[in-house]
Amino acid sequence: MRRSKSTYFPTKATKFTIPDLVSDCPFILRVNPYGAEAGAQSDAWMYSQGSLGAKKLMALRGLKCGLLAAMTYPDASVNELRLACDFLSFLFHLDDLSDNMDKSGAMDTRKIVIGSICDPMFESGTKVGRMARDIWSRFAPSASKGARARFISTFDLFFRAISQQALDRRAGVVMDLDEYITLRRDTSGCKPCWALIEYTNGLDLPDFVMEHEAIECLGESTNDVVSWSNDIFSFKVEDAREDTHNMIPIAMRTLNLSLQEAVDFVGDLCDAAVSRFIAAKRRLPSFDRGGRIDHEVTMYTRGLEDWIIGSLHWSFESSRYFGKEGRGVKKRRVVKLAQEGMPGGTDSLWSRLMCHTGSTTRYDFA
Repeated sequence: MRRSKSTYFPTKATKFTIPDLVSDCPFILRVNPYGAEAGAQSDAWMYSQGSLGAKKLMALRGLKCGLLAAMTYPDASVNELRLACDFLSFLFHLDDLSDNMDKSGAMDTRKIVIGSICDPMFESGTKVGRMARDIWSRFAPSASKGARARFISTFDLFFRAISQQALDRRAGVVMDLDEYITLRRDTSGCKPCWALIEYTNGLDLPDFVMEHEAIECLGESTNDVVSWSNDIFSFKVEDAREDTHNMIPIAMRTLNLSLQEAVDFVGDLCDAAVSRFIAAKRRLPSFDRGGRIDHEVTMYTRGLEDWIIGSLHWSFESSRYFGKEGRGVKKRRVVKLAQEGMPGGTDSLWSRLMCHTGSTTRYDFA
């Protein structure tokens, strides 16, 4: 069941403390040495292909997509890393564009992007279409058949999910927690990034392997950690622009939590998702008695671990969520909200829209 916006005002706060997800993460950060080179080339590509203005160019440089790619694809060659970086920049670009789209706009963009990838005769005459085709032209020749299929199908799911998000945003709808969790796994854009793990490591994993319960759980739990931790890190920014597609305000309304309690709740879910990942890793069977497939499964699993730890560290290096204060926030773990009456202040989204449900629902994702 979905509930619309309400006028309930919870206790106001001026700051909140984020969980120490970096220290709690059991995986080791690895960084690709080609990150700076690939990042500079990718920024130039995005600037030229996307015809970005000065303000968007500054935001692109502050995003530090080269560093994100280096931290999440540490074993990629320079050319593979460049493509991964281009796709990540493109994905962030699409995410930003979707903030101002309605459902039809999101679905039109889907037709352009997926059409440009799948149909060589399709011509949209748009920037996003040209960028999508350029990325695909470099990805497809060396990616396995399975990786290509997974990239397309999961990228399509991303567009369908952001279309639903756009519909909810225009209707002023705040989702229930269970609905949000399901949709977030596709609005995150993580799934096509897992296909890039296959691409950057030269993997050729059969469908029966990728459809194994333990492999699917590894991907889903990684998606959850990346997405839910991002909801914590991006809350201040999204709150200021009244974006309800975030687990924190949804948890506040659904579970009748304070802001800090909701942040802690989401942090606990992130820890539980890491535990699910570790448990799924233990359940992995041998697919070919230590042969090529088993070796590639190990590499794929390591790639998911790189995404978990890499995305956590990158979030404090990028200016996307904390501006120039990222390293200070990482050290002190305190996020300050603007003062009341200021843009993004304590009278913004979360202090206006929460419903007082009195819910006692408990969620256990361990």
